[in-house]
Amino acid sequence: MTVKGQILRSASVIALITVVSRICGYLRDQRVAILLGTSPAADSFVLAFRIPALIRRMTGEGSLGASFIPLFSGYLRNRPRQDAWDFACKIFWDMAIVLGVVALLGIIFSRQVIGVYTLFSGNHGQWGLAVALNRVIFPSILFMGLAALVTAILNSFHVFAIPAANSIFFNLSVIALSFAVFYQPILQGMPRSLRTPALALGIGILIGSVLQLAIQIPSLLRRGMALFPPAVSVTDAGVRQFGRLMLPSFFGMGVYQINLFVDTIFATSSRMPSGSITSLYVADRVMQLVLGSYAIAMSTVILPTMSHQIAMGQSDQMKRTFGFALRIVSFITIPAAVGLILLRRPIIQVLFQHGRFVAESTSLTANALLYYSLGLPAYAAIKLITPMYYSAQDTMTPAKVGACALLANVLLNAAFLVFAFRYLSNGSPALASSLAAYFNFALLFVCFRRRYGRLGARGLALSLGKMAVCAASMAAVSYAALRFSDFAEVRQLLAQAGLLALLIGASVAVYFGLAWILRCEELAEFLLLLRRAESGRTPVAEIGI
Repeated sequence: MTVKGQILRSASVIALITVVSRICGYLRDQRVAILLGTSPAADSFVLAFRIPALIRRMTGEGSLGASFIPLFSGYLRNRPRQDAWDFACKIFWDMAIVLGVVALLGIIFSRQVIGVYTLFSGNHGQWGLAVALNRVIFPSILFMGLAALVTAILNSFHVFAIPAANSIFFNLSVIALSFAVFYQPILQGMPRSLRTPALALGIGILIGSVLQLAIQIPSLLRRGMALFPPAVSVTDAGVRQFGRLMLPSFFGMGVYQINLFVDTIFATSSRMPSGSITSLYVADRVMQLVLGSYAIAMSTVILPTMSHQIAMGQSDQMKRTFGFALRIVSFITIPAAVGLILLRRPIIQVLFQHGRFVAESTSLTANALLYYSLGLPAYAAIKLITPMYYSAQDTMTPAKVGACALLANVLLNAAFLVFAFRYLSNGSPALASSLAAYFNFALLFVCFRRRYGRLGARGLALSLGKMAVCAASMAAVSYAALRFSDFAEVRQLLAQAGLLALLIGASVAVYFGLAWILRCEELAEFLLLLRRAESGRTPVAEIGI
């Protein structure tokens, strides 16, 4: 089977499972929105969840695997299998100790943790609920980090389905506890200030993090590993190499998540309208429905592939793998960004405007989504180009570039808050992150090209040009259809959902139709991926079921 075929097979399964996970994630976020809206309690919940979410998404979306997989693959290829398992055990227990200490410190110094977020807040006393919720949620980082390590181990064996599915159980746990809030005994014995739906949601996050780890253990045992016998080491050569790779990769791969952290800090400014923190969180979650379902699936698959190509001296093939992945992901993310920008208000209204999430909440969130959506193609491209560096065990360059992008984000946030707040309002942090993402990708692309030679930019530009023509035509049709439909006058939810589905369907039909007329090769590759996902023909050994 060709490398392209292998990537399409594995990515199709991951994308399908990730879509299910994102749907569950949407239902989770909808429950949060219904129960809390964009109230101060909602902002407190988002603040308390930010650091665990940062750890979960940075490790779960490849930063830990970027350091671990190349090393572990080398053990599997060049040493006895037992040496590889011993190495994995040492990493597991070292991480357990480090994360356990961090979790304990986060509980003890919860007020100081929340204080970092609220540097620009005029009233620090309003965040007492956030401090209490942080103590409930913060221990989850221990289980999230260990779950990410187990995911990296399984991915090294080209097992993708079970690791991709663990987020489903996390989301279901939070959803279940969101209904348990109506069972009053769960809140009995708690301080009065904590008898809120936010507490039940926090407990759900903690339970869900445990499930993320537990659900993967049986699959790991089937690959021949004992259940992590204690083996702590800081002097082992492999462990030290992992540490040297891990810290910069954690920063380089997770710069987008760190920028969200920065956005949250600026969103607590007294100039920002109430609910800005939650609106940014919900807008990011809507964008993740696209970014998470496809770009992350592709980046998960290509890292082990490119690591093996580098190990075999096939640098040209590795660059072709990247070019193929970037083209097919751009084929999805470019029209998705256009669609999110034009249909942002109907999308937020249908998905979230229920319960305490009112029309004002929709307006705030739609404004943030506009500016986050502008950066969607760049966010996806970063997910694909950083594994090229990591496959060559270069984690420092993405970290340095990420530091530059982070600085750009901070400066842009400050400039927008001071000089452009009148025009951008709560969307200013989102726009700063989007511009920083394009800056990040451009630097990574230039650095890699200078070091390893051409990356087929001419052919890529031609493909992107065709996609831009298709997306522009789609935008014109979508805008006209939205104006003609008079969506704002529709009041019933089912009618709104049906009309939104028609608008999206018409836009997709125009985009795919023009792609067929212009003979975009990415269309055939994308349809092939869908057929494989629907038919379930991916071999059991390949997806790890």
